[in-house]
Amino acid sequence: MDGQLIAFIGLAAGMVAVPGADFTVVVRNAVASRRAGVACAAGVAGGLLVHTALAVAGLAAVLATAPVLYRTLQAAGGAYVLYLGVRSLHAALRPRPEPAGPRTADPHGVGRGLRQGFLTNVLNPKAPVLFLSLLPQFVPDGAAVLPRTLLLAGTVVLIALLWFPAVALMVDRLGRWLRRPRTARAVEGVSGGALTTLGAALLIRSTAH
Repeated sequence: MDGQLIAFIGLAAGMVAVPGADFTVVVRNAVASRRAGVACAAGVAGGLLVHTALAVAGLAAVLATAPVLYRTLQAAGGAYVLYLGVRSLHAALRPRPEPAGPRTADPHGVGRGLRQGFLTNVLNPKAPVLFLSLLPQFVPDGAAVLPRTLLLAGTVVLIALLWFPAVALMVDRLGRWLRRPRTARAVEGVSGGALTTLGAALLIRSTAH
């Protein structure tokens, strides 16, 4: 039994499951439709795949040693999350008509959800630095570094592929209630407030040094 791997799985699951911008944007899209929510979840996992690939390649070290580049990416991520938050708040203030009938497929919503999930995650500069510092801690002495690091990175992406679609599907199961105009506006308002706060915090941090 690989005790270090088990410990890493528990730690990675906790990191992925902690509510943040990724969680909020998945919920927001899942309220719109199940397909959009699952697509957003896939986008988040895609962003994590990029981060873990950078960590495995060692390219994330550039972010750790280049403060200007780190703050630039942090500002870009903050601006994007803030943009999503403002859009959500605007949607919360806009009256919503009662649903007229069964929902139909929304390819634009799916594409938008995928894009929002990917960009929200991939523009987070903390993720590659975190992975770069975390993954080596779970490589046993004497083990081949590359295969082990690939295993750890793949584990993170797999957990995300399980967790975020599960969140989207859970929200969809509550869909009839969540899609009532008042409830949907409340969800948009809470999501917008959370995303706006997170985005503003990232922007403030990026200019604080």
